[in-house]
Amino acid sequence: MTVFLIVLAVVLVSLIGGLVVMLSKTVPIANRVYQTQLVRTTPDKWGRVCSAPDNEEQLAMWHAGIEWANQNKECMKEVSITNDGLRLCGEYYDFGSDKCVIISPGRCECLMYSYYFASPYKEAGLNVLVVDSRAHGHSQGTHSTIGVKESGDIKAWMKYIEREYGIKEIWIHGICIGSASALFIASGSDCPETLKGIVTEGCFTTFRETFKQHMVYDKRPLFPVLDLVMLNIKKHAGVNVLKQSPIKVIDKVNCRMLFLFGKKDVFSLPPKSQILFDKCSSKDKKLVWFDKGGHSHLRINNTEKYDSEIVKFVTNEQ
Repeated sequence: MTVFLIVLAVVLVSLIGGLVVMLSKTVPIANRVYQTQLVRTTPDKWGRVCSAPDNEEQLAMWHAGIEWANQNKECMKEVSITNDGLRLCGEYYDFGSDKCVIISPGRCECLMYSYYFASPYKEAGLNVLVVDSRAHGHSQGTHSTIGVKESGDIKAWMKYIEREYGIKEIWIHGICIGSASALFIASGSDCPETLKGIVTEGCFTTFRETFKQHMVYDKRPLFPVLDLVMLNIKKHAGVNVLKQSPIKVIDKVNCRMLFLFGKKDVFSLPPKSQILFDKCSSKDKKLVWFDKGGHSHLRINNTEKYDSEIVKFVTNEQ
C-alpha cells in the first residue's frame, strides 16, 4: 500500500508539473491572441480603414462601398449616441422613408465596410444607418463582446432613429458577429416592436466554434489556447461564450429571418449553419445557400442573387 501511494504521488506530481509547464507556455500565447483579436489596444486599431487591404475581394468591396457612400453623400448625416457609458458613432442616410435598416458589421470592421451592403436596402425603399460598433471606427470602447453588449448598443440606435427620425419599421442586416447581435436583440423579452426582420450573413452557432476555425485556418495551437482565450473573454468582457451564443437564443427568435450562408465558408461551417436555421423558431424564415464566396464575401461573388433575395425579403415578395 505504501509503495502504491508513493507511485501515485510521483504520478500526480509529474502531472501537476507538466500542467504548470504547459500553462507557463500557453497562457502567454492565449493572452497575445486575445489582445490581438479581441481588444482595441491602440486608438488606430480597427479604425476607418480597410481591414484587409491585401485581400483582393475585400479591397474591391471597400472601394465599391465608398463609391455608394459618395453617390449618396447629400442624404447623409453624421449621428452619435451614448450607451453603456460609451459614445457611439454612425451615419444616417435619409431617403425619405419611415423604414430603416441598421447594418451591423463583423469583428474588425468599421461603418465604412457596411456601405457595401446598403444598396439593396435603398432599392427596397429603406433608409440606411451604418454604425461603428463599440471599440471600432470612431466609437469608444476597448473590448469586443462578441455581439452581446453590442446588441444593447444597437437597441439604443433603434430607439434613437425611432425618436429622431420617426422610423416605424426597422430591419437589421448582420454580418458574422453583427448577426449574433441581431439575434440577441430579437430573442430578448424587451425586443423593440419596430424590429420587423433580420438578415444574417455567416452567423455562427457559438463564438468558440467559429474562433476555433479561425485558429485552425491561421495554424495556431488549439489546446489549451482556445479555451484560455474564451476565459479571457469572460474575465475581461464579461461574456460566457458558451451560454451567450446564437445557438442558445435562436429558438426564442420570432421575427422574420433571412439566413444567407456560403457553402465554402470555412469559419461558419455549413453543417453548423444548417443547425442554426433548423433550430430557429420563426414561422417566417428562409435559408439561401451560395455556391461561391468565403466568409462575409457572399455578395461580391453573387451580387445579383444576393441583392434580389434581400429586396424580396424586405418587400415581402414571393
